[in-house]
Amino acid sequence: MADQHAVPAAPRPAVAVAGSALVFPVRRIFCVGRNYPEHAREMGASDVRAPPFFFTKPADAVMPSGSAVPFPTRTADLQHEIELVVALAGPGEVFGYAVGDDLTRRDVQAQSKKEGKPWDTAKGFDHSAPVSAVARAADIGHPARGRIWLEVNGKLRQEGDIADMIWGVPEVLAELATWFELKAGDLVFTGTPAGVGRLVPGDRVRGGVDGVGILEHTVADG
Repeated sequence: MADQHAVPAAPRPAVAVAGSALVFPVRRIFCVGRNYPEHAREMGASDVRAPPFFFTKPADAVMPSGSAVPFPTRTADLQHEIELVVALAGPGEVFGYAVGDDLTRRDVQAQSKKEGKPWDTAKGFDHSAPVSAVARAADIGHPARGRIWLEVNGKLRQEGDIADMIWGVPEVLAELATWFELKAGDLVFTGTPAGVGRLVPGDRVRGGVDGVGILEHTVADG
């Protein structure tokens, strides 16, 4: 007998798979903090080769490319962070790669850091994870270098190369697996280059990773 839910079950979040009618069902979202040297410095880090650390976002924070992202409540400083995203097919098994924007309530994050509190409200809010379609590794391979960039209203804000990551994808996944059991459907945001900045309602955001894909979204009134 199938389980009968006491309340309506929420649909499982999913991300498109490039060049296919398939979708990638999202189980969990993990994120790496300060994984590019220049971004680590702009965030005030003194040891840019410190071991990677992680935080999470809820699976239903994903927003498909082309979305209008509502400006979140309780912040006056929403910021963009363009990232290479790894989509897992199982423990240590990469299905593909995507482009994501790790949207951040920067003022809330700064206050949380100051008070020694968790980052959940700064990072894990609704609609905080716009993600492009997932490009299958079988089609594009496993990118180790390539330009990563983000524009706001046609003006370049962030630019770097994924080869500049302090901890590469294999190292990130190996370390993450010591903390969590990784499974099919997990997304891993791998960090952002320098140049993070403020977004306001009406902004048009476009970013990408060469050889992986393009992400586009706007910022709407909350």
